[in-house]
Formats: sequence, C-alpha cells, structure tokens
Amino acid sequence: MPFDRISSSPFAFLEQESSKMNKIVSRQRSFPYFWKLNLLLVSFEFFISKRFVQIKTQDKKVSKPIILISVLSITLAIVVNLITVAIVTGFQNEIRKKVTGFNAPLFISKSGSSSIYECDPFKINKNSIAKIKNIEGVKGVTTISYKPALFQSSKFLDTIKLVNGKDSLIQRQEISGVMMKGVPKSYDWEFIQKHLVKGRIPRYNKNSISKEIIVSEKICNSLNYSVSDEVSCFYVKNQPISRRYKIVGVFNTGLEEYDKKIVFCDLREVQRLNDYGITSSIEIDDTLQKSNSILIKAQINGGGSNLMYDWGKGADIYSGFYLSELKDTLIRLITYTVNYKNNKLDAQDTCYLSINVTSPLLCKELSHDENGLLQIQEIDSDTYNLESTKGNVSIKTIPGKGNSENYIAGYEVFISDWRNLDQIEKNLKNMLEMRPDSEGQLIQVKSILDNESDLFAWLSFLDFNVYIIIILMLVIGVINVGSAMLVIIVLRTNLIGILKAMGATNWSIRKIFLYQAAYLICKGLFYGNLIGISLCWLQSSFGIIALNPTIYYIDKVPMELTIFNWMAINLITFFVCIASLIIPSYVVTSISPTKAINFN
Repeated sequence: MPFDRISSSPFAFLEQESSKMNKIVSRQRSFPYFWKLNLLLVSFEFFISKRFVQIKTQDKKVSKPIILISVLSITLAIVVNLITVAIVTGFQNEIRKKVTGFNAPLFISKSGSSSIYECDPFKINKNSIAKIKNIEGVKGVTTISYKPALFQSSKFLDTIKLVNGKDSLIQRQEISGVMMKGVPKSYDWEFIQKHLVKGRIPRYNKNSISKEIIVSEKICNSLNYSVSDEVSCFYVKNQPISRRYKIVGVFNTGLEEYDKKIVFCDLREVQRLNDYGITSSIEIDDTLQKSNSILIKAQINGGGSNLMYDWGKGADIYSGFYLSELKDTLIRLITYTVNYKNNKLDAQDTCYLSINVTSPLLCKELSHDENGLLQIQEIDSDTYNLESTKGNVSIKTIPGKGNSENYIAGYEVFISDWRNLDQIEKNLKNMLEMRPDSEGQLIQVKSILDNESDLFAWLSFLDFNVYIIIILMLVIGVINVGSAMLVIIVLRTNLIGILKAMGATNWSIRKIFLYQAAYLICKGLFYGNLIGISLCWLQSSFGIIALNPTIYYIDKVPMELTIFNWMAINLITFFVCIASLIIPSYVVTSISPTKAINFN
C-alpha cells in the first residue's frame, strides 16, 4: 500500500482489518460446526497425522503388514456384518410376507376357538366390520372360512424299478389332504398374483357358487394336475360328499408348509359344506302311521335354536303335521328363529315339497308292508315315487337355499405397517373382546404371532445370532486396529519425545495417532462396504446361493439391506473402534521425552 495513502488516512488500515475480523466472527456464529471442522483440519495434530499417512517408505517393512491386517480386519467385519444383517432382515421379511400372504396378521373369530382352521361359525356383523376398518393402521378386512378336504388324482401310468432291475409300468392314483380356504370376491389377490405361475385368478358369479379353484404347483405335481383340469374332491361329513372343481390358476410361493395344503375357492362353497347357519327341507316319514296318515316333517341342517315353523298358518313350534289324504299340492315351510331380546321372528330359510298324484287318494291306499313301511322308488336325490293301488305318487323336495352366507369362521385383518401389529391388536381387543355385538356374539382377536408361534419364535431367535456375530466381528476389528496403533506408537517414539520436549501435551500427541487410526478405519469401511454391498446385490439379483424350501421355507438366500441398517453398522463400527483405541493411546503418557529422543 502506498505511503501517501496511509499517511492521508492513518486509521484506514486498522478499520479494514477490523471489518475483516467482524465478518469472520459473523460467519463463525452463523456456521459454528463448519468453523470447528476448519479448525480441526488446520490443527497441527491433524497435519502431522496426515503427513504420516502420506509417507509410504518410512518403517515400511515393520508397519505395513500390521496396518494391512488392521484394514483387512475392519473390511472383513463390515462385509460379514452387512451380509449377516441383510440375510437375516431379508429372511425375516420374506417369511413374514409369505405367511401373512396366506393368513392375515390379525384374525378375529368366535370366542373360545383354538385354531384358525377349526373355528365355530358366527354371524357376519356389518357394524363390527365398520368399527374394525376405522381403527388407525387397519388396511382391510376380509371374511373367510376353512374346510379340510381330500384331493384325488386321475389314474395315470408310472414306471417303477423291480428287484431284478427291470422297469415295470403300473397304474397309480394319488390322494392328498388339503385345506380349502373360502374367500369372497373382494379378496385381495395381490400376494397370489405375484407368485402365480400359470393361469389366472378365479372368477366369481353373483348368482351361483364358483367351481373354480387356484392351487399350488406342489399339489399339481404330486397329483399330476395342470391348469384347466378338473379335480375330484371329497369332504368328510355324516355322509362323504364328492365335488368337482376346475383348476384355473397355479401358484408357487416357495413356502412349502403352506403350498402343500392351502387351496383357494369360493367362500360360499365352504359356508355350505360347513353347514353354517340353517338349511331346511321337507321330508315324508317312510312309515304309515297307525292313524292311516303320513307324517310331513321339517328337516333342519346346521346349527339352530329357538326355532319356529310356518306351514302356511303362521309361525308355530310344531316341526311337522299329519296328512291323511294326498292330492296335487305344494307345501311351503318358512323357518324362523326367535330373538327374545326384542321378541321378533327372524326368517332363516324357505323350502318346499311338491306332491303330484294321478287322482286324489287316501294315505292308507299307499303300498306298505305289515310294519307300515312304505314302498318307495327313488328317481334321484330329490325325487321319488310312492307306490299305491291308484298309481304312483310323485314326491319332489325343493330344499331351501339356507342362510349359510351370513356366517363365517372369522375376519382377516390386514395392516399397513407390521411394526404397529401389537398396538392394533391391543386396540381391537379393547374394542371387541368381552363385549357382545348386536347379535349377542362374543368374539376374540388373535395375532399371527400366536397362531404361528413356533415359526415366529424361530425368526426372532435369529436376531440373537446377529448380535453375537456383530459383537465378535467388532472385537476382531478392535483388537487388530489396536495392535496396529501400538506398533505405530512404538515406531514414532522419537517423534513423541521431540513433541513433548517442544511443549506438546499428551492429549495432543494421542490425537495424532487417533486421527491416523481413524484413517485406517475409514479405509477399511470403504472397502468393506464396496465388497459387502456388491455381494448383497449379486445374490439379490441372481439368487446365486439356493436353499432347500422344505427346511428354510424359501428357495434362495434373501437379501434386504436398508439405509438405516447400513448407516447403523458403519457408525457403530467406526465409533466403537475409535472409543476402544483411547485406552491404547495412553501408552503415549508413559513415554519420557529424554529417553524417547535417544530411543532407536
């Protein structure tokens, strides 16, 4: 700056410097952490540690192997921890998704039911469904029912090897036990659609029960079935019942425990097969009464109590009546239940009996044996003839449709976030349990953690294994980095003595070596993340490592690494290692400056 300018304004220079300092102070107040970082980077401790890192030749024979081992140990720790957490997280989430794809996280059934597959039916209550849907976190509610059944394969030829080593052709027919899961038209098929191998989702008709089913690939393979084939299905009741269904879709989830037993079908089919509600019909007793009349009586199937019957003259308690003369007539029966809370009759079902005669006749004119047993000629399951001296009497029963569609085994409750399962279960229990609904029914809430307790206990036990592996790998990393730090301190003993002689504090000298150790840790973290994330991506994309689904429920090792888990592993590794190195750095305090300067 020219002298004449300074002399013309003797305080100008001081004013300029003061202005600069004010700006610096203002910036420090605005960005305190930024300026602290600047002070760290320009500190002499950081400068010296940086110089150590940049020197490639000094003490190369002694320190390089130790430093390499320490970096490799950190790299190995990160790789193992990342892969372990990714596998366990992926495995738990994959199993959880598959299990909840077959059975919802929460299941509501009649109070006292011990298993979701064997529940007592209860009446659908729209008010209860509306309350459940209004609970925060509930994604949806579905009505379902179960029914055990037997699938029988068609006869097919197979080859077996005899004792003499020759092949023999035989005809086989396989049988497999399954669990029919009845679901409504509104069922969420997203999970099954995702794992659909062939075919499509069943189509439902409003006016008739769908005979389309969707089965697993495992069942198809064991019974030699394929898409569009018809399945012979048998149900065990008082009398075995046979049904034919058409396979329209095949899925494969890899969860063999469920694939081999669950079959999806129309809910209305299961409701009828389980005899839910009340189904009525009219039948004629096969014995002529002593009063030369026949007994017309109601046949009620399914659970029912407090019943009343309307034979055309109003509701009454009598479930039948005597008929002494036969003529063309149509008998109608309406079955009611009595609701004693409001003294109202609730119609449950309506059925008919048609009688056609050539000419009117008395019941005593019907053909019968000495014991009064009528002579009956069956035409089909609903039609038969009674023989008489005036010709045959045609009887046709028209059973009622019943009210089975009003009853279910339970509600499946789907949630939006698995982490809120316990809270949603608690809210449902507080709202529904021990409080009869408008139908007077008591219901209970169960979590899938209770229904599949063994499976989820096994999954939760995996967390304990993860903690053990992470701790062991951290211990290995800490030991190796600590050893490297001690070697570096010994090799720099002369420098430590010089720095102490120049007035450096013990803590300042220790920070030099801590910075150097931090550099080694960061280097190990970089390579560990590079290798670990690459391996996770390869397995996730190509499924290189396969698993046996009969043991592990899935067919390949799953990988799921979240940002939170990745950051947690890296931060924990870094800070644990740095914190553990504070103790080895105390070696600096025991070094005497005079002895250290002479140390060789």
